Amino acid sequence: MRPSALPSRSAQSSSGNAKLREKKRELEAVAALERASGLVAERIAELCLDGEIMADAGLVHGQVLSQWGDMFDILDLFSVSTREQRRSGEEDESHSTAQGVQLVRIPVEDLQATSSDHKDGQ
Repeated sequence: MRPSALPSRSAQSSSGNAKLREKKRELEAVAALERASGLVAERIAELCLDGEIMADAGLVHGQVLSQWGDMFDILDLFSVSTREQRRSGEEDESHSTAQGVQLVRIPVEDLQATSSDHKDGQ
């Protein structure tokens, strides 16, 4: 090789190395951007699922709240019928049972003791 060609090749190789390093940094930056984009996409998908769960909960909440009006109407009918019975003096047990006035008490302690006995026996 000629000595005059050697400096120009070294200058070209150093500029080529500089470009190579720059391209490597760009590639690393693009890879980091892709990883960050993937994480953001996962978080948005999780937020979407959370939003759907909250929407379903809102629907259920609305359905429960819509039943309260009916419940108050039923309670009002019950209170009107008991007031009428008190006014008329009717204390007939069968009549009040037919109206749905009778309440039943369930002894919770007995049920809990029975269920624990069954669990111990198994």
